[in-house]
Amino acid sequence: MLENSYGLTFFLKSPKRKSDMIRYVYLRVTVDGIPKETSTKRKWDTRRWDQHLERATGTKEDARGINFFLDSLVNNISNYKTELINEGKTITALSIINFVKGDNPSKSKVLEEFQKHNDEVFALVPDEYALGTHARFVTARSHVEEFILFKYQKEDLEFRELNYEFIKDYEMYLKTIRKCSTNTTLKYIANFKKIVLRAIAKEIIPKDPFLLFKGKKIKILKEPLTRAELYLLEAKQFDSERLSTVRDIFVFQCYTGLAYVDVKQLKKTDIKRGVDGELWIMSNRQKTKSSTDIPLLPKALEIMDKYENCPFCMERGLVLPVKSNQKMNEYLKEIGELCKVYSPLNTHKARRTFASTVTLNNGVPIHVVKEMLGHHSISQTEDYAITEQETIGREMADLKIKRYF
Repeated sequence: MLENSYGLTFFLKSPKRKSDMIRYVYLRVTVDGIPKETSTKRKWDTRRWDQHLERATGTKEDARGINFFLDSLVNNISNYKTELINEGKTITALSIINFVKGDNPSKSKVLEEFQKHNDEVFALVPDEYALGTHARFVTARSHVEEFILFKYQKEDLEFRELNYEFIKDYEMYLKTIRKCSTNTTLKYIANFKKIVLRAIAKEIIPKDPFLLFKGKKIKILKEPLTRAELYLLEAKQFDSERLSTVRDIFVFQCYTGLAYVDVKQLKKTDIKRGVDGELWIMSNRQKTKSSTDIPLLPKALEIMDKYENCPFCMERGLVLPVKSNQKMNEYLKEIGELCKVYSPLNTHKARRTFASTVTLNNGVPIHVVKEMLGHHSISQTEDYAITEQETIGREMADLKIKRYF
């Protein structure tokens, strides 16, 4: 038990000259047989000291003053020990001596630790993280900072002040004050939770304030283009070269499943001959670094050939002249209106169209689609799998034939 392994003693330190009667009062702390000592920076006359009581003798004002100081020091050490126990930290003689000397580590702050994390992420861009990942954490930190100021009127909080109530209030703040959707709110909370788990791993806090927090995402049906809608886009003749190029890039994504950043960075050197002698895309996804091997379908090859001699592509060694994601989505909205495709168009819809309309609805097994999309699990691919009515009808027709065969 701690009481059996802990000891605290006050004594007068022997000076170099034994004849000196005025000596420093020292404190010695022993934990598990290991002693550490330090000066209290107070001096006292050895002739007015009782080592058995470890206190000054007499009733004079100076004696009462130093004894009160020593009693207060004992009380402060006792409170500090209790704090260490409550935080699940190990009590050592050194930690107590450091506390007495004022060298105890400063309390870690939430936003300070969040900033350290973000700085580390930025230092690893682009080798381990995308710049967009860093940007998301910067935004997540700003939301936490605004919430702390809003609720506590403080610039930062210590980690030990975090609790379940903080998490629930932060969730409510994001939904009401920031007007975030349920899913966006949970994303920001997940970003913050990563910082909290990091603090737990560094033993800054002993327990997880998220332990009882349960957030449930709302599943949003993100539909791909139907076969008919994809045909409308492919067949449309544009007077504008700008719109024609953006349409071509979008259709290329529909037939390859590449995400925006991957089609933007797709180099001509990524196009290689596969084991079947046909052209494939062989590259790594920018987001997950997972390899993706995708056989090129005729429509994708046709679009590649169209831009083979594009000056922009030739200069940079790229397959297609892809614009910024913001511009792509802006022009796709215009394209959708001109083609009378009323399903909202954006660069990610092309990836879903490849997964559902182009592959799964044409009998390509889901585990094969998973590999082409560069997913880590089938469950990720299942989120993309929306079966067209035409496919359901075809499968049921086959069932009827089997039933009455």
